[in-house]
Amino acid sequence: MKILFVLLGPTGVGKTALSLRLAQHLGCPVISVDSRQIYKEMPVGTAAPSDDIRASVQHYFIATHSVTDYYSASLYEVEALTVINKLHETHDCLLLCGGSMLYIDAVCKGINDMPTVTQDIRQALWQQYINEGLASILEELKTSDPDHYKAVDRMNHRRVIHAVEICRMTGKPYSSFRTNEEKIRPFKICKIGLTLNRKELFERINKRVDEMIANGLVEEAKRLYPMREENALNTVGYKELFSCFDGIYSFDEAVEKIKRNTRIYARKQMTWFRKDKSINWFNPDNEDAIINFVDFVRFENK
Repeated sequence: MKILFVLLGPTGVGKTALSLRLAQHLGCPVISVDSRQIYKEMPVGTAAPSDDIRASVQHYFIATHSVTDYYSASLYEVEALTVINKLHETHDCLLLCGGSMLYIDAVCKGINDMPTVTQDIRQALWQQYINEGLASILEELKTSDPDHYKAVDRMNHRRVIHAVEICRMTGKPYSSFRTNEEKIRPFKICKIGLTLNRKELFERINKRVDEMIANGLVEEAKRLYPMREENALNTVGYKELFSCFDGIYSFDEAVEKIKRNTRIYARKQMTWFRKDKSINWFNPDNEDAIINFVDFVRFENK
């Protein structure tokens, strides 16, 4: 059976560097599973692999879309599986690398098939949100789907709006489409998680934010500021700088908030990943142990 190795972990832990060695060892490309690195206008703020890195090892799903394009985990599931199945024709092993939790689950487990929402429904709800706030939309969700109303994060306006979009589109509760049935894939999945103690991870995150600033994150954010309402830009690093440009934060405050919010996101990632008992955990500095583990999995699979 063909193998898909999944290299995952929190932001800043060192996935990119290790993915290059693993890809070269396996003789395969890297399939990125990062929900923001797909956007070509934001390479600095997403720490996307450089042109030199991508020249040394082929990458998929890097800088393939614009921030103005609609994209989702369900679209990624379809496109990534197409690439994986095609590449498995010539490769026994492939490497998926990234930290976007929903996108990883989309490939490994599958996600529910949601109806496609029409543009007029989407625009109407967003206009309602702009004009009236979230309260009226929450009331509609409470009536249309009381079960999901109880479960959803009511502070997350995007999830609330999406649920109501589905309710309006279909006339059925959003929760009726969430079967949570895991899909069977035609390949073996082996997950490799990278982890560090909190102090070291947070130091790496703080250092990486400083490097992003030095590498032109502010200038990148200024170019993207006119498109700030795009969903792709509702992202740590850009949100804080946009607020700085609006005069809400000073520059130093914005940088500190980027570091703080990135650390919060890393904690959320680890909370999510720790629930998955199929992940094999390693320190990112133990490259030889990871390579040996990969070789063992390949040998056992023969």
